[in-house]
Amino acid sequence: MQSQGTMCGSCTADRPALCCTAALPQPAALLRFLSWCNCRSIMAAFKGIWTKDFWRAVSGEYLATLVFVLLGLGSTINWAAGEDKPPPADLVLISLCFGLSIATLVQCFGHISGGHINPAVTAAMVVTRKLSLAKALFYVLAQCLGAVTGAGILYFITPAAKRGSLGVTTVNSDISLGHGFLVEIIITFELVFTVFATCDPKRSDLGGSAGLAIGFAVAIGHLFAIPFTGASMNPARSFGPAMVTLNFQDHWVYWVGPILGGILAAGLYEYLYCPDPETKTLKHVFRKDPSGKYREVEPDDVAVKPGSARHADVEQAERKDPFHESPSEVLSSV
Repeated sequence: MQSQGTMCGSCTADRPALCCTAALPQPAALLRFLSWCNCRSIMAAFKGIWTKDFWRAVSGEYLATLVFVLLGLGSTINWAAGEDKPPPADLVLISLCFGLSIATLVQCFGHISGGHINPAVTAAMVVTRKLSLAKALFYVLAQCLGAVTGAGILYFITPAAKRGSLGVTTVNSDISLGHGFLVEIIITFELVFTVFATCDPKRSDLGGSAGLAIGFAVAIGHLFAIPFTGASMNPARSFGPAMVTLNFQDHWVYWVGPILGGILAAGLYEYLYCPDPETKTLKHVFRKDPSGKYREVEPDDVAVKPGSARHADVEQAERKDPFHESPSEVLSSV
């Protein structure tokens, strides 16, 4: 029987074995084990965040979303407001402005931050393990701040008589919230599926501009959905003007709908239609060590066959500083 707090021969200071906690009172054993797990989880989650490349990427998401929201919302301003019979909003103009803006900004910022410019895209990258949750939180925060800044600039430079609703997205009163929610899921599904399909490194048949294809997907979604919901497809795009005008009517539709649509599209593409043949299976989660005990396999511990496509990459990664990652390793390019 070991004395309380001592370690057996198989334990190390940085990775205590479960047998060491057996001699402790049950609450102390549990707290010790949870403390060790939390430390490792936090270190893994925030690995790569404290780098210049990552913060350059976060600032890129902020700037790209600022420009996108400023230009996109600017196309919704009705300069004929106040006249006896102002013409209706030009849906083609608005759709092309949003679509071409995204196409341009993805081309400009794709190599810097991945060109997400959309929390729904960022959420899709998280569920497909292309971006860590900790990094995604910084991305979404930067996108929302950029959207608020862009909407605020537009509010400041636009005459009060012409601002109107400043492009705030609302569900058409002729349809139910459930129908509007479904529309947002559908159009965001179409967008995110396009992102994954046109930026798939496994494909050898791609040609042309991925950014332009993504811009077309945004324009198509707007041409269809503006009369229904205003065609958000992007929680940050809806959050910016809602925050500036303090109009949050039915705002949950523009967060839950796009994020669900994006996650659904990413999951179907990555795990059903075009799965990665080298993706880990459940049998890779635990491995038996020489002492006969099972331990959790770290992402870099997954066995790679010599001569395989990933073998050279793994060998090179092992020689790197474990707390340094290049932009291509930290971020998902779209």
